[in-house]
Amino acid sequence: QVQLVESGGGLVQAGGSLRLSCAASGRTFRNYVMGWFRQAPGKEREFVATIIWNSGNTYYADSVKGRFTISRDNAKNTGYLQMNSLKPEDTAVYYCAARMTDTSRYDYWGQGTQVTVSS
Repeated sequence: QVQLVESGGGLVQAGGSLRLSCAASGRTFRNYVMGWFRQAPGKEREFVATIIWNSGNTYYADSVKGRFTISRDNAKNTGYLQMNSLKPEDTAVYYCAARMTDTSRYDYWGQGTQVTVSS
């Protein structure tokens, strides 16, 4: 029902910045929650950040707090993850995900985009 497409990944130097995009299908993304997750090789999937679409309230993992910013553009049904002060340990495949506000788990996932931070 919901299709998500990530973009913006790539190779950056430590200390650099990158902005990921997550485009959602449909006319509106209201009443959804969009989240970003990441998974490094040999590691479990890790929560990064989430935004409640209607209110704009945001939440971050401690590991990225102060460096990453999640946001959304209502008109474009697109979410963003601005990543600043990138570290090699941020290297992972980043996934956009979505759930409805009245559910507890993320049911919709994008294909992932690779972020590699060199030292």
